[in-house]
Amino acid sequence: MPSTKTAAKDSIVIPALRARSTFGKLLNRVDKESRSLVIEKRGTPRAILLSIRDYVRLAAPEPEVLRAIGEESRRKGTASLSSRQIDGIIRAARRGKKASRKSSAKK
Repeated sequence: MPSTKTAAKDSIVIPALRARSTFGKLLNRVDKESRSLVIEKRGTPRAILLSIRDYVRLAAPEPEVLRAIGEESRRKGTASLSSRQIDGIIRAARRGKKASRKSSAKK
């Protein structure tokens, strides 16, 4: 089965059976051509195969975002919190949500 181009210029749709039988070639293609491959099963997109470089670029926040988060944390005074303190804040917030759900359910 031939692959078909999608609307995104760098993505190609590959049927799952073809992806399974030519996986090594697809890995090389993703790496060399800097393209992502959409893997579909029975006409429905199920997964995307992309290079590690593309994954890191998508998954890692931009340095400007990290700087903005750091500045906001310093402004709010949360930059000096320990992991234990953060865990305690999260637990307290979760307890508060559970309590509010229980009181809403009783009404």
